Amino acid sequence: MDKLIIEGGVKLKGEVTVSGAKNAVLPILAATLLTDEPCIIRGVPNLRDTNSMLKILRALGKVAEFDKGRVSVSAGKTSSYIAEYKLVSTMRASFCVLGPLLGKLKKAKVSLPGGCVIGVRPVDLHLKGIKALGAKISVEAGYVVATTKKLRGAYVYLGGVYGSSVLATDNVMMAAVLAEGKTIIESAACEPEVVDLAEFLIKMGAKIKGQGTPVIEIEGVKHLHGATHLIIPDRIEAGTLILASLITGGDVLIKNVRYEHLGSLMDKLSEAGANIVHLDGTLRVKGNCRLKSINITTLPYPGFPTDMQAQMMSLMAVTRGISVITEKIYPDRFMHVSELNRMGAHIQREGPHAIVEGIKRLSGAPVMASDLRASAGLVLAGLAASGKTSVSRIYHLERGYEFIEQKLINLGAKVWREKE
Repeated sequence: MDKLIIEGGVKLKGEVTVSGAKNAVLPILAATLLTDEPCIIRGVPNLRDTNSMLKILRALGKVAEFDKGRVSVSAGKTSSYIAEYKLVSTMRASFCVLGPLLGKLKKAKVSLPGGCVIGVRPVDLHLKGIKALGAKISVEAGYVVATTKKLRGAYVYLGGVYGSSVLATDNVMMAAVLAEGKTIIESAACEPEVVDLAEFLIKMGAKIKGQGTPVIEIEGVKHLHGATHLIIPDRIEAGTLILASLITGGDVLIKNVRYEHLGSLMDKLSEAGANIVHLDGTLRVKGNCRLKSINITTLPYPGFPTDMQAQMMSLMAVTRGISVITEKIYPDRFMHVSELNRMGAHIQREGPHAIVEGIKRLSGAPVMASDLRASAGLVLAGLAASGKTSVSRIYHLERGYEFIEQKLINLGAKVWREKE
């Protein structure tokens, strides 16, 4: 197992290109199960999670090839309805094969999911939505078993304790496209990744309206055909690179950015006094100005993304003043707090709040990543710290950031791997 060593204090400079969105590509790959015709997906990031999903597709009977950002899923029937534990347990998003398997084969047996351990993230909304479409569901020996003679359109309410669910919206939408009649999903997730999936399904022949709003309407069709699609840029990677430039006092041009997907982050960084210029799909981020502390509350899109909370906490840890960060999506998503404090940060947790008192500089230290975005936050802290920081368990980072180590090196960062 590798750890990442970072020698901090280097101002990042240069150009970097954002990869395709992890949270868009995984359900879109799952959606290829809905057709027997070939599909081509471009802009696919080479990630641990992407390769895990491709293994699942192959285990379900598909022929999937991945080369230089392009996935081709060949014509051929989805022959198996069982997504095994050893594959699904590696990442949570793999659970979204449930909807397409049920829609296409009228039966599915999918292991309960794995992924980052950041508190309770139950699949009850997924099952509630699938049940509403007429499926019979049971949980047997760690597997969700779903069967139906015919899926029928229905009214599905997907509001949860902490708001809407992206993956549940994806799952229900993919099951509904081949159901008989109209499905209305209320309290649907509005994230750009949900919209990207809907756009792909529409290219396949699905009839969907309202994607990107809390109410999605789906008129079922008898079959779907193959399609070609380009994945949207990863807004979380873009946000992480923006903060990397700011936290190091750098000057970075970030390419392949959808500015309209970054609204809440840009608003907060503007409030903090950041110097960011947007022009034609690029962002110029100059970290040459003194930032001020700001308060953050994570919310479903278009609110501030929970997936940027850890990275923003690292920035606030070295920003003058006191900031309060409130986590309303996953209230237990604060395992990075103790690691940042090991680097000298002044952060105190109180329930779903973290109170951050900014200091002038962090100090390098051995730290351990607990989940994907926490690992990114610790890398940012290491880039800004004095001395060396070693980040253990960086396999978390590999789940969601394509070539991030090399991208940082190309910007001048002193980063390398060592064996644990």
